[in-house]
Amino acid sequence: MFIDKAKIRNSFSLINKIVRYNLKIIFGNLFIYFLLAAFVFYLLIGLLIFFNSDTVPDAATVYYLLLFPGLLLIFYPTTFGIQHDMDNRMIEILFGIPDYRYKVWLVRMTIIYVLVFALLVFLSLLSFVAISEFHILTMVYQLMFPIFFIGCFAFMLSTWVRNGFGSMVILVAFGMAFWVLSGILRESEWNLFLNPFHIPEEISEVIWADLKMKNRLYILSATILMLLAGLLNLQKREKFI
Repeated sequence: MFIDKAKIRNSFSLINKIVRYNLKIIFGNLFIYFLLAAFVFYLLIGLLIFFNSDTVPDAATVYYLLLFPGLLLIFYPTTFGIQHDMDNRMIEILFGIPDYRYKVWLVRMTIIYVLVFALLVFLSLLSFVAISEFHILTMVYQLMFPIFFIGCFAFMLSTWVRNGFGSMVILVAFGMAFWVLSGILRESEWNLFLNPFHIPEEISEVIWADLKMKNRLYILSATILMLLAGLLNLQKREKFI
């Protein structure tokens, strides 16, 4: 079977250009700074846990350690993306081509989540070596549920508010409220920040497994609904132009 190497190279070159172009748009040329900020945050909190913890760090500790860099990296592009499009007159181009805005934003969301996934894999490897042993892919898989949720919620908010700072205020308030309630909802399937690696002593493994499954199912369902709501909001041309 003949393989056209030139065509393959051109395809990879095109994909590379698309990814780099969208990175510049969704991160506003600040991608490297957000990446460094996430890494520095991880190092600082990791050092505090490693040297000041009264207990031996385990997978449950690493879960919270990795959650914040992932949320930090996804926060800016999903919250300020629509505003960047409006400021750069990009939104007018997107509305000028039928259904094109859906494809653009689905590609952008895919790029964002792939980057976050890659970062979490890298940080998980560091944590596995330096802090505690755990199953790396399972850790990253579990982390992606709240990260997907927050990312799609921020995207949906940005299509309603149409202002990055306004969306940021609402998102931060929402996140802080859920974080405070996570203490009350610690062993509830409604806890957005449920730590699947922290098994309560008073709950059997069977009940805990069922609770985790319901929690992830609820988060996934809400995430899909918010993504669809955000895409549907982009139909309202008069709101953005």
